[in-house]
This record gives sequence, structure tokens and C-alpha cells, in this order.
Amino acid sequence: MIMKALRYTFSKTEYVARYAVDGLQAKQLYDQIQPSIVISDLIMPFITGLELVEHIRSTEHYYTKIMVLSSIGTHASIHEAFELGADDYMVKPFISSELVSRVQRLDRYPIYQHSKI
Repeated sequence: MIMKALRYTFSKTEYVARYAVDGLQAKQLYDQIQPSIVISDLIMPFITGLELVEHIRSTEHYYTKIMVLSSIGTHASIHEAFELGADDYMVKPFISSELVSRVQRLDRYPIYQHSKI
């Protein structure tokens, strides 16, 4: 159902979106096309969203921006996602216009990996 909502949401934007039905397919799709932005759930069959974030950060040739979109909104989950390298985190249910705005923000502004404040 979420994938259907995402398909509808992104069909109205300038973005070309690709979809995976599980974590393994998401990993394979990332390796194949290396998109500039990845939106991932945390709970997926075969490979979790956190494992996907780790994979992307360990194999990327350029900086891929990662947004986690999950029904898990605990401080620990959010913290772990950011620690592993996620750039943004939204809790489901989500507002489509906010999701698109956040993706546009990720797309618009450079995010420097390994920056310290």
C-alpha cells in the first residue's frame, strides 16, 4: 500500500522513481543504477533498511542521499539510522507533499559526508 502511495506521489514530480519489493531487490537495484537519492523503509524482507544504509555507505562511488521512511519512530531507531549515514528520516504515516519537499531539499543541497559540528 505504501509503494502504491509512493508511485502516485512521485508520478506527479520530475523524479524518475524505481521501486523494490524487498531489501535484497533494493540492494541489487542500488548496485545497478546508483541513484542520487534512496528512500528506504527499515522493515523489509531479506535485508533491513539499516543494512541497506550500511551497504550504500560502504560501496558508494559518490554520495547518495538516503531518506528513511518508517513506521518506527523511536529515538533509538532514528539515532541508529543517522549514525549509519541516513540524511533524513520520516515517520509513517506521511504527508505526500512533505515527502516531496524533503526529497527536493535533499536533491537541492549538498550534504557533506563525515562533517563534524
